[in-house]
Amino acid sequence: MINNVRGSEGSISMDQKPDERTQSQSHRCQLLDLPWEDVLVTHVFCYLPLRHLVSLQCVSKSFRSLIQVYLANCRKFDPTETGPHIPKEAFCSMLRHNQVLHHLCVTNCSDWITDKELLPVIGQNQHLLHVDMRGCVHLSRHALVAVSLSCPRLQHLSLAHCEWVDSLALRSLADHCSDLRSLDVTACRQLKDEAMCYVAGKCPALRSLSVAVNANITDTAVEEVAKKCRDLERLDLTGCLRVRNEAIRTLAEYCPKLQSLKVNHCHNVTESSLGVLRRRNVEIDVEPPLQRALVLLQDVVGFAPFINLQI
Repeated sequence: MINNVRGSEGSISMDQKPDERTQSQSHRCQLLDLPWEDVLVTHVFCYLPLRHLVSLQCVSKSFRSLIQVYLANCRKFDPTETGPHIPKEAFCSMLRHNQVLHHLCVTNCSDWITDKELLPVIGQNQHLLHVDMRGCVHLSRHALVAVSLSCPRLQHLSLAHCEWVDSLALRSLADHCSDLRSLDVTACRQLKDEAMCYVAGKCPALRSLSVAVNANITDTAVEEVAKKCRDLERLDLTGCLRVRNEAIRTLAEYCPKLQSLKVNHCHNVTESSLGVLRRRNVEIDVEPPLQRALVLLQDVVGFAPFINLQI
């Protein structure tokens, strides 16, 4: 007696003839049978790491074509998801047909990326909102000008440790990207007060700014940023040796939404100005003098004596 295998509708019965079972199996839906752009690209592949998607190209020609469709339609490209380094040829191939990027990170390409590889990508992606070029030392000011001219909706830009950034290129950015929300120009040592004052005037929506490790920055730039960017929430002045208490007091007066301030190695900034911000619960990266003294004492004698900090 032959029993049927019962299940959901469309299940295969043991009493089917061999030809019927083969025909039923052939109608099972395969992954590649699903709509590529409407289902796989939009609702499936967006949850998979990029390195896995790249590996899928080796499965078959059909999978390779599918991944190319995904890469042409993806909104975010971050090579760090593929591993520590990405070859130049792979970068160029993966982004050759993409015109809809919103988020572009090329920090993982810093060892080799130049204007030649980056400018075509920037030029064909005019909807970019977030660009990260940290540490890309082989680029030039032309890359920043290209971002300025091609990406008017840009909101987040990181140029940390890109010493090729100069005042003229940054002014171009300010002229064309007035919706900028965050800007990181850490260690961009060509920049001076004039450039940062210009950015503050053109980009009043700034909420996060880093001008760290730049001895050219003085109270003039910090005060202008404070007065023009009233919604500022995070400011990094680490290593800005010429910033003084006056600038910090102006910051406290004009930026009520400030949440984080970094002033480590700012030797002219003292507790007399920082205390106001501490009382507003602003996160500051240097400890109060008494707390620092306790830490040093503990390091020396091996324990911290009890001291009533409320006195």
